[in-house]
Parts: sequence; structure tokens; C-alpha cells
Amino acid sequence: MSAQVLMGLDYGAKTVGVAVSDPLGLTAQAAGTIVRERETKLRRTLAQIDELIAERGVTMIVLGYPKRMDNTAGERARKTEEFKQTLEQRTGLPVVLWDERLTTVSADRALEESGMAKADRKSVIDTVAAVMILQSYMDAHRAQ
Repeated sequence: MSAQVLMGLDYGAKTVGVAVSDPLGLTAQAAGTIVRERETKLRRTLAQIDELIAERGVTMIVLGYPKRMDNTAGERARKTEEFKQTLEQRTGLPVVLWDERLTTVSADRALEESGMAKADRKSVIDTVAAVMILQSYMDAHRAQ
């Protein structure tokens, strides 16, 4: 089996949390948060994602899909679908949408339990959510 490095993204209105897998696909590791001035400003965000793909040898992207609790897709989900298409066209890599319901809540809870102050959590919560999204995807596919 060839090594595959996966990238997990938690796409938000002003930030994108980023995680990458180890080459064996066992663990997801934090790779930072990309911050932009406005939601419509994607050029630099995409350039930073391109850089990480090249640096880490990423072969596939797992993009958090923010469905509502009733399993329907709202406005945020539609924007994520558009971002998925943009990523596929720009990178040439497959992009998989992965249910991210409650990952930000879980990330915040984990950071709070670790003793991190609320003000400090804001800067890393999207990255932790990206790690949770990617780890969930890898765990589900390893079980199959």
C-alpha cells in the first residue's frame, strides 16, 4: 500500500483550520489556521493551501461539511460545496466532504478541559476542529 498524506480542512467564514495526516494515515496533526480579512478573499487562502499540499505531499483533502443537526444543508454547507469545487479545480486533488457536526463544540470542550483560557482557545479552535474532522475520517475508513 502506498503512503497517502491527507489534509483536513475546517472551512469557516474568516478562518480555515488545517490538519495533515502522517503518511500511514494513522494520526491527524495540527498544521495551523489560515486567517483572511473577508469571507470573499480566498486568493491567499488557496495559495497557502497549495504551499502546504506541496510541502507535505498531500494526495487528498477531507473538507468538513457543516450539515445542520436535522441532516439538511444550510447556507454554510452551500458555501463549503462551492469551496470544494474551487479546491478540486485549483489543486487537481480529490476533495471529500465529511460530516463535521459538533466538531467545533468538541474542540472547544477539549481545549477548555486542558485548562486553556477562553481567549487563547479562539486562535486554535479551528485547527483542533480540522484535526478532529480528519481523524474521524481516517478512523472510519480504517475500520472498513
